[in-house]
Amino acid sequence: MPRKGPAVRRSLTPDPVYRSSVVTQLVNKVLRHGKRSTAEQIVYGALRVVETKTG
Repeated sequence: MPRKGPAVRRSLTPDPVYRSSVVTQLVNKVLRHGKRSTAEQIVYGALRVVETKTG
């Protein structure tokens, strides 16, 4: 039987561009196979499209 305690939750560092931990969570959800830079490009591109359409 395992005797380790519960895993400690790590705090998220805010996103360097938007300084938001919510954007970091979104990048982590999009992340596949450890390709963080690709996930960031996808998220930032989508946010850029939203920004241009909403003004």
